[in-house]
Parts: sequence; C-alpha cells; structure tokens
Amino acid sequence: MQPPPADLASHFRDCGALNTNLTLLPGGRMVISDDMLDGTVGDLAAIGMAAVVARDAAVARAAILPLGIAAGMVEGAKRHKYEKLFALIEEQAFEPAARESAEALIHAGFRETLIRDLAHELGGTVQPARKRYRDFLDVIKKLIAKTITEPDFLVEFLEFTRAVAGKLDFGIYAMCVDRLFVSPRIPLDVKTALFREILKYPPLVRKELTTNLLVSDTAPVELIRVAHQEMGGVLTRDQITEVVLFTTLKRVWQAERQRTHRTVAKS
Repeated sequence: MQPPPADLASHFRDCGALNTNLTLLPGGRMVISDDMLDGTVGDLAAIGMAAVVARDAAVARAAILPLGIAAGMVEGAKRHKYEKLFALIEEQAFEPAARESAEALIHAGFRETLIRDLAHELGGTVQPARKRYRDFLDVIKKLIAKTITEPDFLVEFLEFTRAVAGKLDFGIYAMCVDRLFVSPRIPLDVKTALFREILKYPPLVRKELTTNLLVSDTAPVELIRVAHQEMGGVLTRDQITEVVLFTTLKRVWQAERQRTHRTVAKS
C-alpha cells in the first residue's frame, strides 16, 4: 500500500465538502473501515474527520471505535476535549449510525464494554458481506476460466451488488469493480455491460465508480471511449459536467502524489 498523504484529515474534509465518499487516497486506493481499526490511519484528527464527513457508513462507524478507546484512556481536561469531539460527531456526522454511536458512547462515559459491543455489531454487519465478496471472486475466476457464460456472470454481479449494498465498505466494493474494469481477462462487452449498470446507480456511487474508471492508468483505452459514449446517452449535461470536474480533480491528486514520491525518492 502506498503511504497516506501528509494531511489525511484535510483530504477527508475535502471529500466531505465535495459531497463524495471517502474516495481514493491521492494516488493510492479507497479508504475502508479496516484502515480505522488496524492502525493504518493513526492520526486521531483524521479519524475524527472521517467520522464526521464519511459517506460510507462502515467507515464512519469504524472511526468511532478508536476515538472511543482513546477517550476512555484519558481523564480531566483531555476527556472534556473528547466529549466535545463526540458531541460534534453526534450533531454533524453525515451517517446516522455514526451519530447514534457517538451519542451512546457519550452517555456511557466511553465504557470499554460498549465499545466492544459496537465493534461486534459492526463486524456482524460487515463480515457476512465480505464473505459474499470472497464468494464473488470465485465467480470472476469462473468467468476467466470460461466455465460460466457472460450473461450468467452479469446476473451474479447484480446479485452480488444487491447483497452487499449498504453492508460492505464502499471502498472494498469499488476496488472489486475497479479490478473488473482493468483485468485483461474480462471481455470488453462484459465490462461495457457492467458500466451500463453502474450508470443506473445512485448519483454519489455512480460518480465515484465512473471517475475511478476515467482516471485509471490501466483501464483499456477502448473501455474509456465506450464509457464516454454511454455517459452521453444516459446522463444529463449537469451530471456529465460533475463527472468531468471530479475526474479532473482526481487527476490533480494523482499528479501531486507522483510529484511527492519523486521528491522523496531524490532526497
């Protein structure tokens, strides 16, 4: 995994201001709930920002847990600062589940037992969906091995999408879709059919997945061309403009990330 940007909290804030999911780390990958729980994101300011602005319910709820653990380990004035942070989350977090979790921890005084209960509840929601994701990877292997027809694969993809909607980290789902688009073993007509389905998704999800494809350095040129044609026949002018602007922004992020890596490599 590529290292995170220097100011991840600002990145999360910018994503929230753009009314987008916690999208690609500049030049990196999607943010997922595991990043909040396993120490990948260790900056408490960044975690707090994620809890407030995340459009991904799993990420927002996962961010509550390390904050609650930290709050439970301090006393006095420092505890008061955490209480103010949780009050802010309770008031302004985009995801209702994050607001409810923050409220519960405030009233429980950041008790360890409640934090464990919240972690168990989050795991009970996410883990079955991740198992469904692993099962779908087997379906992809069957398509590559040509032991399943392309129409049957599309049926499986739609069923996979329905099964994980709202239950699987958006980042994990997006990575799955991204890999389908760039895999040289997936036929172009299958990728085109997948893109047509994505154009039917809710605006926020559609924008994320579409722009991920358009900024990809490894997606087939022909698929990019087809994607532009398909968007022109489905999206309104304003929707296309939004996709173009957000695609440009992601490319700027990628360029900045590449310049940072070159500077670090030379130093």
